[in-house]
Amino acid sequence: MGHTTPSSRPTHATDQGATTLPTGQGAATLPAIIQGGMGVAVSDWRLANAVARTGNLGVVSGTAVDVMCVRRLQDGDPGGHVRRALAAFPVPRIAEQIIETYHLDGGRGEGVPYRNIPMFSARPAQRLQELTVAAGFVEVFLAKEGHDGPVGINLLRKIEAPIPFVLYGAMLAGVDAVLVGAGNPHELPTLMSDLARGDEIAWALRVQQATHSDHAMTFSPGKLFDGAPPVLPRPSFLAIVASNDLAQGLATSPTSRPDGFVVEGPTAGGHNAPPRGPRRLDERDQPIYDEQDEVDLTALADLGLPFWLAGRYGTPEGLRAAQAAGAVGVQAGTVFALCEESGMASALKRDTLGLVLSGESDVRTDWRVSPTGFPFKVLSVPGTLSEPDVFEARDRICDLGMLRVPYEKPGGNLGYRCPAEPVASYTGAKGAREANTKGRVCLCNALLATAGVPQSRPDGSVEPALATMGTDLSPVASLLAALGADRTSYTAAEVVHHLLGE
Repeated sequence: MGHTTPSSRPTHATDQGATTLPTGQGAATLPAIIQGGMGVAVSDWRLANAVARTGNLGVVSGTAVDVMCVRRLQDGDPGGHVRRALAAFPVPRIAEQIIETYHLDGGRGEGVPYRNIPMFSARPAQRLQELTVAAGFVEVFLAKEGHDGPVGINLLRKIEAPIPFVLYGAMLAGVDAVLVGAGNPHELPTLMSDLARGDEIAWALRVQQATHSDHAMTFSPGKLFDGAPPVLPRPSFLAIVASNDLAQGLATSPTSRPDGFVVEGPTAGGHNAPPRGPRRLDERDQPIYDEQDEVDLTALADLGLPFWLAGRYGTPEGLRAAQAAGAVGVQAGTVFALCEESGMASALKRDTLGLVLSGESDVRTDWRVSPTGFPFKVLSVPGTLSEPDVFEARDRICDLGMLRVPYEKPGGNLGYRCPAEPVASYTGAKGAREANTKGRVCLCNALLATAGVPQSRPDGSVEPALATMGTDLSPVASLLAALGADRTSYTAAEVVHHLLGE
């Protein structure tokens, strides 16, 4: 298969004859700095590996890891990293099948479209399940390779169908922490415990227009191993919250209680929680947040769980302020998104840093852009979907379907739809409202382009990117200033040292 044999692989509890479920170490062992899980592969294994080497929590994005895995293989797998990780995957037949199906020696060639994988449904094909488990394993294995620092994975509750498979692959690779946001993650502790034991699970799906509540997908780890799966350590679980209500609800239930919280304010990049009050827009059509959206940190601390603060805390002063408020530390995203090791496409990263250095960066919170319905931060960058003419010129294509949601058809069968798909298909047989499609962006294709793997189209065009950052880009400018007037880039380790005041 053209890959090398690894020197080591994750040790499973069954390797040592364990019969009981090991318990996680808990969030109390996690460090002061958490590198945020960003986008599709912006926080990829390279960035997480670099941060973890400093002893802080490097976090890989769990979003679209299956697509990223096969696109890297179709680009020839430069450096052999994906194949090296697959060589360590504990089910060789799955690794061999993935490489045989997707790896192209020398890469696919300029302008050649990527081969897409099937879309997830309530009954995903066995090979899609296997690919997604393996992809979760690959990302975490590479992030953990060569050091003993902690590595986490970030999952979006809104993208629910792949979660059990990505999570299981990450756990096979020994992930230390699981961070979940973009929705209520109350099911995650039970799911993690079930997967750690190797139990067959039923993962309930949130179905629009459902007349009954028994829509669920199943996953059996035993089918992967053709027998008894290993017993795995349970990682720490950090719930990403934006309100005291959600934090209290999670903390007071024995089945949903996390090991800690990441508190994300509305200035954080990517998806934000909607305002808790009436919907109001400012002069730029941005949602207005007020005191109702502020988390009471004293009440949060009274829940007795460790927490980290995110959104405008990515500076040395922010870290000190967070710790003075009772937090263990901070989660920083934007300042890591623009470091040398991040997975953002190099040209887009260069252009964004140029905007920051010139003082011309503009980030707005858009109600409409994300098909999830959550507000989404958009950075204005020439040539990206932030520009109206680029948005209007793109054909509406839905060929990845990561943000599709299931809905119940008459008779009880499920259909799938996304507000960013072609309007005629969304409003026709699928019966949805045309108003939902206004301003929606195909984040699936856009964020893959942001990660440097844009799909090529038959007319010779490639999918445009969309950049997301936190509202406050001053931490990037201050870091570059601290490093020296001639600096135009920086490393993940320099971010950590700067935050810690070293």
